[in-house]
Amino acid sequence: MAENQNSDVDKETELTMCDVLEEEKELENDANAVLGGSDDKNCSYDQGYVPRQALYACKSCTVDGFAGICLACCYACHDGHEVVELYTKRNFRCDCGNSKFTNSDCVLNPNKQTVNSNNKYNQNFKGLYCICSRPYPDLEDSVPDEMIQCVVCEDWYHGRHLSVEAPDDYFEMICGKCMDSHPFLFSYLSKYDPVIDVVETKNDQQPPTDSIAQKEEAAKDSTSCLLKKLEGGNVKKTGAAFWPENWRKNLCRCSECMNMYRSADCEFLLNLDDTIQAYEEKGKGGENGESQYDKGLSALGQLDRVKQMEAIRAYTSMKGQLKEYLKEFADNKKTVRECDIKEFFERIGKKQKLNNGVPHFCR
Repeated sequence: MAENQNSDVDKETELTMCDVLEEEKELENDANAVLGGSDDKNCSYDQGYVPRQALYACKSCTVDGFAGICLACCYACHDGHEVVELYTKRNFRCDCGNSKFTNSDCVLNPNKQTVNSNNKYNQNFKGLYCICSRPYPDLEDSVPDEMIQCVVCEDWYHGRHLSVEAPDDYFEMICGKCMDSHPFLFSYLSKYDPVIDVVETKNDQQPPTDSIAQKEEAAKDSTSCLLKKLEGGNVKKTGAAFWPENWRKNLCRCSECMNMYRSADCEFLLNLDDTIQAYEEKGKGGENGESQYDKGLSALGQLDRVKQMEAIRAYTSMKGQLKEYLKEFADNKKTVRECDIKEFFERIGKKQKLNNGVPHFCR
């Protein structure tokens, strides 16, 4: 009976410890997914227009709210300010300290141009999202809803405001406004959704008569262009579009389509590394591809049962103290820096050293 009880305790201990590590893994993955390979000590300005990076907007310092700062500047230059987390943006150069800021220099890289002319801004930089232009989280909105990012304009939308129900297995979304701005995408969408509800518009006017050379060139293009093979007339549809994985690989890359992408400023759709998923995957795994979860499981197998229980108690105590410590930052709208976390664990370490001389049980 005692042996069975010990076995049950062992199993419970293993499960509890694995749960602890699993929770740590989720937190770590979430953090790495957002931050990716972002440097928290050096401003990203010298890297130019970074293909994709974690960005923030400081509402305390900017003139009109349309300015973005990198992770390092968020820590070093805007500590204690009202900062909006923007998740990630593409092809952006850090604005910290330039003409968009009032009496606020960048302490990490003061030698910057007054304006980053290639940067693009939207309402997110003011902390507003979706067609409803509301903040997130929205304290006045009691309806639980998923926020989905458009891969073209990079704004975020409430699922209920997209006019199309999101499927369970979509990979990326393009909002209705961006689809209307890039109508060629509807032809590709019909490839993945054969029962798509389309409205065909007929043109009663006859096309002008082409020369023989023009007709031969047109026939040549139609056989090499994937888009022309998909086009079945003048097809029109409205609403957001949800795309499956690897849909970008099927976009035509003929010379005519390449010119179209350039003129429409959407060449990034051809870049498979542009996706949020690709960015997140680069950020996950930690150094040498081994996460804290993997390290924890490895260490778990080397602990005896007593030490496992002690580790669980220590983790539970530490987690409660950390939540209280971080609550102060949230209440005061302060950004948590790496040095703040180090200070917390230094406090914990000092307390443990003081308690080490006091026996908790008799042997």
